[in-house]
Amino acid sequence: MSEHQQQLFTEENQPSPWEDAAAGDVLRAEVVFNLPLETVFSYVVPDELRGSIQPGQRVKVPFGRGNQLQIGFCVGLRTPEEGEPVDSKRRLKPVYSIVDEAPLLTPQMLELTRWIADRYLCGWGQVLETVVPAGVKNQAGTRLVTFLQATPEARAGRAQLQLPEKQAAALDCLISSEEPLTIDEVSRAARCGTAPINALRNKGLVEAVRQRAGRFAIEPSTELPEIDLKLNADQQRALDGILKIARSGQHRTVLLHGVTGSGKTEVYIQAIREVVGYGRQAIVLVPEISLTPQTIRRFQSRFSTVAVLHSHLADAERHWHWQQIAQGKVQVVVGARSAVFAPTPHLGLIIIDEEHETSFKQDTTPRYHAREVARRRAELDGVPLILGSATPTLESWYRAQRGEDVLISLPRRVGNLPLPPVHVVDIRNDHDCMAGAAIGRQLRSAMQDALQDGGQVILLLNLRGFSPVLWCRACGTGIRCPHCDVTLAWHKDVELAICHECDFRTKPPAKCPDCGHAGVRYLGTGTQRLEQEVKARFPEAVCVRMDSDAMRKPGSHHRALERFRKGEVQILLGTQMIAKGLDFPNVTLVGVINADTVLHQPDLRAAERTFHLIAQVAGRTGRSDRGGRVLVQSSSPTEQPIVLAAQHNFPEFARMELAHRRAMNTPPFARLTRIILRGKEEEQVRAEGERMVELFREQVQEQSLAVRILGPAPAPVARSKDLYRYHVQLSAPTFEQIQTLWRSVQPALPHGKEVEYVIDVDPMNMR
Repeated sequence: MSEHQQQLFTEENQPSPWEDAAAGDVLRAEVVFNLPLETVFSYVVPDELRGSIQPGQRVKVPFGRGNQLQIGFCVGLRTPEEGEPVDSKRRLKPVYSIVDEAPLLTPQMLELTRWIADRYLCGWGQVLETVVPAGVKNQAGTRLVTFLQATPEARAGRAQLQLPEKQAAALDCLISSEEPLTIDEVSRAARCGTAPINALRNKGLVEAVRQRAGRFAIEPSTELPEIDLKLNADQQRALDGILKIARSGQHRTVLLHGVTGSGKTEVYIQAIREVVGYGRQAIVLVPEISLTPQTIRRFQSRFSTVAVLHSHLADAERHWHWQQIAQGKVQVVVGARSAVFAPTPHLGLIIIDEEHETSFKQDTTPRYHAREVARRRAELDGVPLILGSATPTLESWYRAQRGEDVLISLPRRVGNLPLPPVHVVDIRNDHDCMAGAAIGRQLRSAMQDALQDGGQVILLLNLRGFSPVLWCRACGTGIRCPHCDVTLAWHKDVELAICHECDFRTKPPAKCPDCGHAGVRYLGTGTQRLEQEVKARFPEAVCVRMDSDAMRKPGSHHRALERFRKGEVQILLGTQMIAKGLDFPNVTLVGVINADTVLHQPDLRAAERTFHLIAQVAGRTGRSDRGGRVLVQSSSPTEQPIVLAAQHNFPEFARMELAHRRAMNTPPFARLTRIILRGKEEEQVRAEGERMVELFREQVQEQSLAVRILGPAPAPVARSKDLYRYHVQLSAPTFEQIQTLWRSVQPALPHGKEVEYVIDVDPMNMR
C-alpha cells in the first residue's frame, strides 16, 4: 500500500462550510472507492443532482484532506432517520458531479458485489471496479460518426432512376443494407471512389445520419445441425431433473457428474433451450475461451444470439456486447470467469462447465471464485446453477454427498462407447527413459501402431521449455533466477534461460554462479525437448506443440486445433491446456509423459490435481468406434491418485481423499484463508508476520474463536520478483470466524510500503 493510500485510509472528512449533516431533508449518497477499504462514505446530494443520481452510477466527489476530486461508485441513497445521532461539528461534503448517464449496475448486482467484498475480505469499490469492464466505464465505441443511407424517395423510385454504373452500384449497396454504412464501407462494397457517392448526395438520393461508431454483429455458426440431438436415457433423466428445478422457480445447485464423452454439453443446450423459451437468458462459464472452440461452436449453432466474452475483445466490442446483454437481446452468454457478472436482466440459468478447473479462481484482488459467486448470484435470482465435470472438485462432491446440492450422474458415454483402457507404465526400469528419453519403449511402440493405423496421438507433459532445470554437477546447486527462488529453465528455441516466475531471461551461464565450475547441465524434459524427440523419432508425422510459449499470438490455439481436427496434424503435444474439452474422434492414443509433475508438490490439492489431469486427458480418446487407449508413464506407479485415475474411479478417489482431508482438518472440512506478506528485506517480512500472528492469537483467545493459526513461514516460492514471501494460514470450522478475526485485527495492521500483504480466501494456489 502506498503512503498516499494510508493517508486516505486514516483521515476523516474535514469540517467545511458545506451543508449540515443534521438537516432533516438532506439526501445522502453512499459512495465507495477503488481502495482496500470496507468504509462507505456519505456525501450530500445537491438539489440540482437529486433527480439524476441513482445507485450504480459513478460520481465525482471531493475526497481526502486536500478535497481532490475522486471517482467513486454510488451504492445507495438515503435520508437521515429520525433520531439518528449526528455529530453537529461534522459537515458532509457534496457530490460534485455524476459521471454516468445511467447506472452501470443494477440493485441485484450491487447486492452481489457487496457479498463478494464481505466474502473475500476486500473493498467494495475494488469489486465494483473489477465487475464493470474498462470499455463500459469509458463508453468505448460511442463516439458519433457520419453514416450514409438511401432516402425513402430513392428506395421507392429506384427502378425509374437512370444512373451511371458506379453511382448505381453505390445506391444499390445502400438500399440492400439493413443499416447505414460509412463512406468507406460503401466505397469498398461498390468498388468505387467517393465521387459517385458525393454525386448521389448532391442529387438528394443519399442522406447522412450521425450514429455511434461501435457496431458489431453476433454471427451464428452453421457448422453443426441446428436441431436437438436425441438424448439417451441417462441424458434425458439428467435433463428432466434440471428442468424440474428450473420450472419450480427456486434456486438449487446441480452437480452434473458425467464421465468424459457422456454428453453433458447436449444436456446444457437443451436445458438452455427451455429457459430461453420462457424469455430468459443463460450464462455459461468455460475455463478458457481459446481452448473450447468446439463447445462454443455448438452453442452458436443452436441459438440465434450468443455473446462470447473473452480477453481478446477490444474495449468497443466488449462495451457493445455489454449493452446487447443488458438490453435482453442476447439469449446465451459464454465466457470465462468474469462472464458471471454479465448484466443479464432476465437470468434463467447459470452453467459452469469443467467446474474443477482452477482458472475459475481469480488470482488478483478481488480473489473471488466464480463458482461461489455464481452460486450466490443464482440464489439472489432464484435460478438453477449447474456444475458440470467428470472430475468434480472435492468441495462440490462433498456438498452433493451431504444433500446440500443435487447430484445427477451420467455414468456412460454417448453410444455406450467404453471408456478407454488406461495402462500405467513404470519407467523406473525403462532403458530409454534411463538414457534421457522422454518417450519410453512401450509408448513409442504404441505411437507407431496408432500412426500406422491412421489414428492421431495426444501427448501431455505439464512442463514447458526444453529443460526445466539448470544444475551444477560440481556443487549440486540449481542455477536460480537472481530475482526469484526458482530454478531457471532452458528454452532452446530462443537460446535463453528463463524464469517461469518473473520471466527473467538470460544467456545460459557458462559457469556455476556459486562455485565457478564449468559443468552446468540441463536436466529434465519440457515440451520443447519432447517436440524435438517426437520429430526425430516420427519424422513422417506432422507434430504441433501447444503451450503458453508456442500459443502467444491471438487465434493460435484455434488454428492449431483446427489443423488437428482436419487431420493435417497427427501428433498434438502440450501442457495441461490440451486436456480441456477436446473432442476428436480420430484420437486413438493418449500418452502422459510424466504423471508425477504435480503429485509431489507442497500443496494440499496435489493428489486431486493429479487425478483430474490424468482422467481429463484420458477422456480425449476412445470417442468413436475406432476406440482408443491411454499410456501413463510414471515413476510412482503405485500412488493411489494415479492408480484410481487409470481405473476411471472418481468415487473411490473422492472417498479416499476426503477421508485424508477429514483427518487433516482441511477443506472441505474447514475454511482456509491464506495471508501472503511480501517485502524487500526478509527480516522485516518475517518480523511483520510474527507480529500479525501475535495479534491473531490475542484475538482468538479474547473472543474464544476456533481458528487455527499456522505460520509465519517462508512460502514455497520464498522469493519472487525481488520480494521475500512469508505466509500465514488461518483455518476454522466456519468462514464467519475467520471474518470476525480478520476484521478485529486489520485496523492494527500497518499500511507501510516496506511490507505489503494480500489475503486469499479459499486459496487454490499455495505456491
